[in-house]
Amino acid sequence: MHIAEGFLPPAHAIAWGVASAPFVVHGVRSLTREVKEHPESTLLLGASGAFTFVLSALKLPSVTGSCSHPTGTGLGAILFRPPIMAVLGTITLLFQALLLAHGGLTTLGANVFSMAIAGPWAGYAVYRLLRRAGVPLMVTVFFAAFVADLSTYCVTSVQLALAFPDPSSGFLGALGKFGSIFAVTQIPLAVSEGFLTVLVMRLLAQSSKGELTRLGVFPADERKRTETTEAVAR
Repeated sequence: MHIAEGFLPPAHAIAWGVASAPFVVHGVRSLTREVKEHPESTLLLGASGAFTFVLSALKLPSVTGSCSHPTGTGLGAILFRPPIMAVLGTITLLFQALLLAHGGLTTLGANVFSMAIAGPWAGYAVYRLLRRAGVPLMVTVFFAAFVADLSTYCVTSVQLALAFPDPSSGFLGALGKFGSIFAVTQIPLAVSEGFLTVLVMRLLAQSSKGELTRLGVFPADERKRTETTEAVAR
C-alpha cells in the first residue's frame, strides 16, 4: 500500500473500484448529514483528514509495486465512524495520487478498499469490542489504530496475491510471500501509529472533550462527573 499506478491488471482495478464505490457513496451521505447537523464538527473532520494524509504520505519501500507506511485511519474511524472515514480516505488517496505520485488513479479503487474501507472497519470493530468489555479508552485507541493499520496491509496482500498468484503454489503461496515481506516493516509501523494515535487522542481529550462526548468517545455521565469535579475545585 499504496499500489502503484498501472500495477494491477485492468480487470482487477475495475473490480476493486466497483467494490469500493458503494462504501464511498454511503460515506458521502453520512458526511453530508454530519456537517449539516453538526457544523461545529468541521474542524475535527479536517483534523482527522489531515492526520490521515500526513501519516499515509510517509512511505517506505516494500514489495515491488507497493510500499509500507502508517495509515492514520484509526483516529477518524473512532471519532466519526468508518463510513465517513471512507470519504476522508478516498480524498486523501486521490490527492496523493495526483500530487505526490503516491498510488495511482487506476489503482485508486484497490487502495481505497484496503486503506479507507477495510482498515477503518477492522479498527472500529476492535474499538467497539474492547470498549464493551470495559477496557480503558486509550488502550482501545491503541489497538484500534494498530489493527486499522495492519489490516490494511493484509487486504493489500490479498489484492496483490489475487493479481499475481505464484506460478507453483498459486494464491496461497503468493499471499504468504506478500504478507511476510510486508510484516517486516508494517508491524513496527502499526505499533508506532498506535502510540501516536493515543497521543493525539489525549490532546483532543484536553481541548475538545465536549465534542468527543457528543461523538460518543466519552460517555455523557463522565463529562458530567468531570464538570462537577471542576466546579467543586473552583
